[in-house]
Amino acid sequence: MSELLPDKPRESETKGEVAFQAFCAAVFLGMIGLVFYNAMLRYVFRSSFAPSEEWARFLFMYITFFGSIEGFYRGRHIAVDMVTGKLSGIVKKSVDIVAQLLALAALVLLAIGGVSLVQQTMDTKTVATGVNMAFINGALPVMAFAVIVIRLRELVQTFRKPASEFLKKPKEF
Repeated sequence: MSELLPDKPRESETKGEVAFQAFCAAVFLGMIGLVFYNAMLRYVFRSSFAPSEEWARFLFMYITFFGSIEGFYRGRHIAVDMVTGKLSGIVKKSVDIVAQLLALAALVLLAIGGVSLVQQTMDTKTVATGVNMAFINGALPVMAFAVIVIRLRELVQTFRKPASEFLKKPKEF
């Protein structure tokens, strides 16, 4: 598998990556469409369609969680490197490893909490659509497990990379 660098564009994408992006785009467009549909109903007919509000909220949750997977996969998540940008060598490598381990610990807690949430809501149905909430809340542990796999791969790459390749970031003006 090729290394993913945030500042270097990928030359080709696999069918799975394109399919995942298409899925995220469909979810996002569906959410936008439902919100637009409901807004039109409110302004034109002075009423709303409750299931469309609920589905838009569900799709927002899905795009948040599945978009997080895409962000972590591409290395486009928010990262604060104010301190690590000034480090280099073995010190930077060590700090990166500790940071990745702490991130993994947080993701494991998120996954455990997500599984617990799904178990608690297995018998709960939504008000307007009657959808089982475990189906909606299931996106949380899926996202957590996917990002754990991504982070584990990054951790292995960090261990394998020589400390001499961990350089200071150049100053930006």
